[in-house]
Amino acid sequence: MRWHYLLFITLLVASISSAGEAPRARDLGVPFGGSPGPLNAITDVAGVTVGHATVIEDLDDGRAARTGVTAILPRGRETLMRPVFGAWFALNGCGEMSGTTWLEESGQLEGPVMLTNTHSVGMVHHATIAWRVEQGGPDATGYFWSVPVVAETWDGPLNDVNGFFVKSEHVAAALEGAAPGSVAEGNVGAGTGTRCYDFKCGIGTASRVVDVLGQAYTVGALVQANHGDRSELTIAGVPVGRHIPEDGVERDPDADSEGGSSIIIVVATDAPLLPHQLKRIARRASMGIARNGSIAGNGSGDIFIAFSTANADAGQSGPATSVTMMSNDNMSGLFQATVEATEEAVINAMVAARDMTGDRGHLVKALPHAELREVLRRYGRLIEQDQD
Repeated sequence: MRWHYLLFITLLVASISSAGEAPRARDLGVPFGGSPGPLNAITDVAGVTVGHATVIEDLDDGRAARTGVTAILPRGRETLMRPVFGAWFALNGCGEMSGTTWLEESGQLEGPVMLTNTHSVGMVHHATIAWRVEQGGPDATGYFWSVPVVAETWDGPLNDVNGFFVKSEHVAAALEGAAPGSVAEGNVGAGTGTRCYDFKCGIGTASRVVDVLGQAYTVGALVQANHGDRSELTIAGVPVGRHIPEDGVERDPDADSEGGSSIIIVVATDAPLLPHQLKRIARRASMGIARNGSIAGNGSGDIFIAFSTANADAGQSGPATSVTMMSNDNMSGLFQATVEATEEAVINAMVAARDMTGDRGHLVKALPHAELREVLRRYGRLIEQDQD
């Protein structure tokens, strides 16, 4: 069988320019609370790097790949040597995030967070270990024992999830391409074939800077959004989904009755938080998607992970070490930042996404920018831009 390769691997380092050209939700006049970081991305948390590998392939028999891998490295390359404190939370558990048993037990995230499609978790898990073995040598955490964190959403019907298109080279490409700076959004990496609220969706990110007793801390969120029903979609408090009719933006006929199937949320911060506090942060991501209308339906895998890049030496072996923690009494600002960054990251994923035709001709259209602006204007919620 002859393969046609339209696009095979897209690395973040090659995608930054296109990411900068595409409008984001704020560029369209969508109002959000809080103060974003310079990039309004998870990479505003110093040390965090993100990489994508995008897999788009068409077969002669009509089957197609619209999938990929996204890698989030909490400390960049130093992730292999220095674990971070972390925690996870499942709002609804119809999905997979590997490595959470040890994360729960140890309170430490000992490698990257990897995102892909449902039936590629095993491949990504295997390939991540192989990559770490090649990279780290005997001094790297996980060289002799590793349980990677790999999370997924189901990216059919745009992607043939049983085609097993994700290969070890895609995993390596996402990890090798992980970089600081702007993060490509929309139809890239693990978000290539995803949809949310019956629109094309994908990868999205946002950040907030919070002052706590005179100290600035950053909270960043990255989402792989693939959830929600059209009627639920709420943007900036406006029931946008109810005002954009089905005949205006095509709804895939094979979409399940609960709308989409899952969202993975990764929350990073430089605030000095311990694992039990990061569990509280991970829970607050739920409120971010609730602002956008999600009800976390029975068939949705809504699984979240949070980590802190503070306490760089907390994972060292040997004698007892000291760690720094924030008082619980001072965490409310971080909770708000998590909610706001998550809320905006989902809308950024939708705004960045573009129409896509995939497996066996399935078409999912993106959220139309002009119609979104018009609905927000009607409710008095649009921030008017210079071009208006």
